[in-house]
Amino acid sequence: MMRIAVLLTTLLISIEVQADIYKFISNDGRIYYTDKPKNSLYKRIIRTRPINYSAALPYMGTNKKKFADLIAEAANRHQVDARLLHAVIQAESAYDANAISSAGAVGLMQLMPDTARRYGVVNRNDPVQNIDGGTHYLKDLLRMFDSNLNLVVAAYNAGENAVIRYNHTIPPYPETQNYVKTVMSLYYRRS
Repeated sequence: MMRIAVLLTTLLISIEVQADIYKFISNDGRIYYTDKPKNSLYKRIIRTRPINYSAALPYMGTNKKKFADLIAEAANRHQVDARLLHAVIQAESAYDANAISSAGAVGLMQLMPDTARRYGVVNRNDPVQNIDGGTHYLKDLLRMFDSNLNLVVAAYNAGENAVIRYNHTIPPYPETQNYVKTVMSLYYRRS
């Protein structure tokens, strides 16, 4: 058993995740997006920095405990499963209240400026406001998509209009599809 733990720890130390997005326009005008280009005709349009999740693990555990009560309170106030909040927060920011994405999302739940305004969040860096605004948004998404967690999580990542535009399915964006898999895996792991 100890050997397995050491092996897993060693593997985790080297885990880095990167999700560059590439675009290709075919001769017939169709546009293709992928994170795995098939040839050199695909041009990178989004470059992401590698994320070393193993480096964040000790920090994440400390912050998870630090914010557990705030998460539980917001979950109770908005009647949202706390396990879903934890899964979203872990995927969004790894419990880093100061996280800022290249797209301008901020805080534990990575709120964009419009979403923050929509839910009365004045200071996106404030964990109380950030968690409350993100939880309220999730509650509205649960209502909007009849508690279909895959669609709720996809909408949290890509926006509800993207899910609606693709006929209430997960949009065909590699980032969103990977995000849904990640959040749902974290959610079910907490069951």
